Amino acid sequence: MQRRTILAALAMPAVARAQGFDHSIRIVVPFAPGGTSDILARILAPSLSRQLGQQVVVENRSGAAGMLGADLVAKGAPDGHTLLLIDTSALVTAPSLYARLPFDPLNDLAAVNLLIFAPYILAVNPALPASNAAELVALARARPAAVNFAHAGVGAATHLGGLLLAQHWGADLTLVPYRGGAASVAAVAGGEAQLVINGATATAPFVRDGRLRGIAVTGPHRLGQGLENLPTFAELGWPGPDAGTFQGVLVAGRTPPALVARLDEAFRTALAEPDNARRMGDLGAEIRSMGPAPFRAWLAAETENWGRVVRANHIRLD
Repeated sequence: MQRRTILAALAMPAVARAQGFDHSIRIVVPFAPGGTSDILARILAPSLSRQLGQQVVVENRSGAAGMLGADLVAKGAPDGHTLLLIDTSALVTAPSLYARLPFDPLNDLAAVNLLIFAPYILAVNPALPASNAAELVALARARPAAVNFAHAGVGAATHLGGLLLAQHWGADLTLVPYRGGAASVAAVAGGEAQLVINGATATAPFVRDGRLRGIAVTGPHRLGQGLENLPTFAELGWPGPDAGTFQGVLVAGRTPPALVARLDEAFRTALAEPDNARRMGDLGAEIRSMGPAPFRAWLAAETENWGRVVRANHIRLD
């Protein structure tokens, strides 16, 4: 009996290490700083650090519309210490965009939690002679060369949404890819492009301080916090009324379920903290916490839905 007790005691630290976190944790954001994923990661990191007992750092690894950072996590150690916080549109469009991917988004990554939904804001440079939706559509039809449409990268949901809008308007706009949402917003605010669709979390501050002029929002209702005058896509009869940025967390596919569950719990707690919830609400984000199994099922369904749009428009990245 004594020998078994001693052996059990010796085994306990190893078990604890296997199910816990014994060094710093990094959240890989596969886009440039300043976008929705980056903002969200930096809001939640302090709470995660307190809960998991380790320093949580945010690392930006932009490139290939999010696929470089996603590939890094997919091929990383399955120990729960490297997380991917991503606009899920990058994952669900990738299988249809690329003839070959270096990883399988649904099998080489394990879903942890679908964190938030933030509607898109369609905004223009203040110098563009269009102060509302009707004027914008009229201008886009009459002078399409005057309206360059900035988006977060070929195949991103903002690219596909912009493509559908231009088709609906009957306007042959020039769609210009940038390295993520933050870069596309900056391009329009600086006058390099004239029109952008991007997540409200990153875009609303530009509209509120006048660097951009808001035109319309996606989602089920109008935004608050001074943006009540922006009509929804549904009110305007535009396509993609339910489009938006869904932000989720994933880890390497072979990560033990116990670690995935612990991370899921930590993110749920971080999302529920009053200060975090308030900050996300101020930025137009809605908490959509969804655990590993339903999140994985949701990703599979969205992959099929967006795949149809990609294939219908013959968009490929090879």
